[in-house]
Amino acid sequence: MIIVLKPTVSKDEIDHIIHKIESLGLKTTLSNGSERSIIGVIGDERKLAGQPLEAIDGVEKVMAVLKPYKMASREFHPDNTEVQVRGNVIGGKKLAIIAGPCTVETEDQTIKTARIVKEAGATILRGGAYKPRTSPYSFQGHGEDGLKILAAAREETGLAICTEVMDTRDVELVYKYTDILQVGTRNMQNFNLLLEVGKTDKPILLKRGLSSTIKEWLMSAEYIMSQGNKDVILCERGIRTFETSTRNTLDVTAVPVIKELSHLPIIIDPSHACGKRHYVGALAKSSIAVGCDGLLIEVHHNPEEALVDGEQSLTPEDFEKLMGELRQVAQAVGREVN
Repeated sequence: MIIVLKPTVSKDEIDHIIHKIESLGLKTTLSNGSERSIIGVIGDERKLAGQPLEAIDGVEKVMAVLKPYKMASREFHPDNTEVQVRGNVIGGKKLAIIAGPCTVETEDQTIKTARIVKEAGATILRGGAYKPRTSPYSFQGHGEDGLKILAAAREETGLAICTEVMDTRDVELVYKYTDILQVGTRNMQNFNLLLEVGKTDKPILLKRGLSSTIKEWLMSAEYIMSQGNKDVILCERGIRTFETSTRNTLDVTAVPVIKELSHLPIIIDPSHACGKRHYVGALAKSSIAVGCDGLLIEVHHNPEEALVDGEQSLTPEDFEKLMGELRQVAQAVGREVN
């Protein structure tokens, strides 16, 4: 349920409405829009039966939210959410470019790549300290040592960092080092993990599951938001289809659909979507054209020696060239790239 407030509503009236609802055992969230402010109501709405809410001063009307995801829906929050990350905005006019190696290998490799992507225009460094792999015998990452390397790269370059957390037991540790906690595609429906990261106060990058519908994806975002963390960034990274010529199939239609259904920012990971570096540029440019809020691109200073996903990692030269092309596409659709 959402309570639409009158344009002339006062702070005292808002406080009174919120107190009245919460006194019945329900939760509220206030959304201040450009034209109207809205109070969202979460919980068993049967407790409001018989309550003449529209008779309260400051209330314009009361509306039901039909979507199963409440806080993630655009009904609940009409204006786009902008997520702040160390001076960067994800969801605004300027597109967020998150780039770096798939995995943290060495301090030299990570810092060298961080310098490269920053010089080309990226503002956030990606890198995996923990790596979920299909095979238990593949390289799994360096854990806390990898997190320390990422922190050193941030200190050296000023880039914010984004890295994945895989286990509820590691949330506190990863939180200590990173600026964005990534929930990977294999964990999109790890509900205990979603609840745990939802208790933190740092942005959460939520990747879409391999075979998940958009509704399921938004329901996972709802799990996070239900714990108080409203800074959720959605990431489309390709879904599993019958096609085998690419690693996954990038669902570019997810961008306009998400923009219609939700206020949350959405970025695209073209690297995992295709699995081949010579397709990354085309997917990145098309993603900007359909309205994404940023890109997550794998870059390695020497892809031939990468421990993970070298075949989909751009070289420094390729990334610099692509950034120039992305600026042109962004300008054509009224957006900006560093």
